[in-house]
Amino acid sequence: MVMPTDPPISQAPPDLDPSRDLPRGFSEFLLPLHRAFSPRQQELANRRRHVLAEAHRGHLPAYLPPSEATTGSWKVALPGWCQDQRNQMTGPADDAELVVKMLNSGAPGVMLDLEDSVANAWPNITSGIANIVAALRGELTYQDRKRNREVSINESKTVIYTRPRGLHLEQAGVIKGERMAAPLFDVAMVAYQVDPARLRHPLSIYIPKSESADEALWWRDLFRAIAQARGWPQDYIKCMALVESHPIAYQMEEFAYNLREHMMGLNLGRWDYMASLIDFTLADPNWVLPDRNTIPHDVAFFQAVREVMPEVCHKRGMLAIGGMTALYPSREDAELNARALKVLEQDKKNEANSLMDGAWTGHPDQNEIAVNQFPYPNQVNARRQDADIHRDLRPTPQGVGKRTLDGTRAAVRTVIRYRNGVLNGKGASLLDGYMEDLATDRIYRYMIAQRSLHRVRVPDGNGREVTHSPELVSELFDEELDRLLRETPKNGDASSAESLRKAREQSEGMILGVLQEQGASIK
Repeated sequence: MVMPTDPPISQAPPDLDPSRDLPRGFSEFLLPLHRAFSPRQQELANRRRHVLAEAHRGHLPAYLPPSEATTGSWKVALPGWCQDQRNQMTGPADDAELVVKMLNSGAPGVMLDLEDSVANAWPNITSGIANIVAALRGELTYQDRKRNREVSINESKTVIYTRPRGLHLEQAGVIKGERMAAPLFDVAMVAYQVDPARLRHPLSIYIPKSESADEALWWRDLFRAIAQARGWPQDYIKCMALVESHPIAYQMEEFAYNLREHMMGLNLGRWDYMASLIDFTLADPNWVLPDRNTIPHDVAFFQAVREVMPEVCHKRGMLAIGGMTALYPSREDAELNARALKVLEQDKKNEANSLMDGAWTGHPDQNEIAVNQFPYPNQVNARRQDADIHRDLRPTPQGVGKRTLDGTRAAVRTVIRYRNGVLNGKGASLLDGYMEDLATDRIYRYMIAQRSLHRVRVPDGNGREVTHSPELVSELFDEELDRLLRETPKNGDASSAESLRKAREQSEGMILGVLQEQGASIK
């Protein structure tokens, strides 16, 4: 069975009654925004598909011609309340306990996520939005069962960001018979329910998954339209934006320029960036990646963006934020904990040396180490004299890491388990010490597809070599599914096994879909 990539549409319940199930008056607030912005989202989505198709025909992303965005003297006005963002704790907004723990971690910033770490399903999205609104009001709590007490949010200067779903996703069923841009629904729902008088700082949005500078105009106009509808100043809503697609890495300055009244900084979302980079170079055999966990944090294609991003950001008075370290600390496994914290320190120190102003983490135990790697409050005034703002962003990964059958097998096992989590309402899962979400799932699926597409030969661990093919991939899926089923408790319910089988079918189907799009021969 060949399946498309992740379903891009979230469906509201068929019996949804907006007057009963959504905030009073919200439908009237939302409808004109939907009429103005959902058609534009469709146009931008079509343009994305065209750009990717052109890349697969050999016309890869490149820098744009000079413009006012790159030659003018403009700068953003970085607010005082976000000067220190040396660590931004990030996690799924639909987990109230985690949200409170992140906000109480001492991190300078916390990003509450409705995207990659949250299943794109109505219950998860709506509970996430409810938690975000409560957190912004300082009212969110959770019940600590171990200590039998209710835990609330401590007073702090932590900056709270909302990451809505990206422009590639749609929300159906809110307006009967119509699909709207998912990020429109998310931002509008939060903005409609907050009162600036009760917020410590202006509403701040983390823009995900952008692929062109023109998309910044969609966000700019949305922020302005919402501000006008709420009676706020035009520039009230602030934002940071993730650079997590290969095309936008060539348009960072132009993207920021289009949002300059709102923009506070850019972030290298490196796991999604890696997935996008593979997607855009899929036809090139020189771009077959090694096993993911043998790719060093300072690999050349990451370092290239790490050189350009701080230079662009600091030139324009913005913050440059680094990425997430996937290996998680553990309070039960001392060896794993020590290794994870050592990797974290090395990773964040490298980002600080690259003149980043801060980075992301996902666990409260990571905060202090991350913060301590970066100069206080930021490095916005630091510039590297030899930085090439138009350097090559596609240095190949040849000679990096290892390509092994065990690596492919680990990827197969991870995508089955990740997809199983999604089928059971989890947008992110801690697997073998690594926090895996949609970004890392995409990396693994594309890596498997790469190896099959280019018939990559790898050692099998027994002194022989095997050639990747759709047939080999299917064998690995069979074996890893059987292994996972054997590991499922014998007294577990039948639905657990059925969920794993469905997860396997969907994961393999997505990989075969990528191969089919590339014109590979699939028997």
